[in-house]
Amino acid sequence: MMLSRLKAKLIDKSFTTLAVGLLTLFIFFFLAVFASMGSYAKPESFLKTLFSDEVMFSVKLSIVTASASTAAALAVSIPLAYVLSRVEFPGKSLVDTLLDIPMVMPPIALGAALLIFFSTPFGEVVQTHTVRFVFEPAGLILAQFAVVFAVSVRMLKAAFESVNPRYELAARTLGCTKAEAFLKVTLPLARKSVLAAAIITWARAIGEFGASVTLAGATRMRTETMPIAIFLSLASADIEKAVAIIFILIGIAISVLLILRKMEVVPIWR
Repeated sequence: MMLSRLKAKLIDKSFTTLAVGLLTLFIFFFLAVFASMGSYAKPESFLKTLFSDEVMFSVKLSIVTASASTAAALAVSIPLAYVLSRVEFPGKSLVDTLLDIPMVMPPIALGAALLIFFSTPFGEVVQTHTVRFVFEPAGLILAQFAVVFAVSVRMLKAAFESVNPRYELAARTLGCTKAEAFLKVTLPLARKSVLAAAIITWARAIGEFGASVTLAGATRMRTETMPIAIFLSLASADIEKAVAIIFILIGIAISVLLILRKMEVVPIWR
């Protein structure tokens, strides 16, 4: 009996030691990665690169396109997520599954699908009579929207499902319509989760690369978001510029994580 207890304690201690060792190794690995980038950030030229016209353009374009795609995603996903969380209809499971496809589909494949669509006669008609998306800044917004839309729907659906439907029923008995009950009761009760979904969606959009570069191309000072700017900088062996943009994205990522921690939201969006 005593031998069994000692054996169990030894196994527990070995497991804990292994887990701590792996965590320490993981931390040191990322510290080494950050240190290697720091070796390219020479103080005398780093700030000049950081505030160069091209880097500032990529930052501004990333913020504008990510904000636009996030707004569009929320405008569509809020009502859709509410319907999926409250209404039963034929084919609901199929619709729910289809909405998950962009989450598991590689972004570059999603961008290629959009590019092929706009190469068809119908796609050409759409571009001719609305907005041109192929190799244009508008393509960045569409590509980001296609990637982040499913993330937004999934988070908002969970948010609305967490609100007890009895609150809506109570509002209906007091004379509210279904839309008024949603706007005055459900949405305010889920506002924290909606805000978290908006922040996560925006963060995902600002880091989107695969679909964007496939649909909108990689043209300097035109469709050059921060991820595309990193790609172009590495392609031209301008490591210092790539490092400057990486540090900006790291700053954005840390800010988003701190905000989510403050809101007590688990940042799972992948």
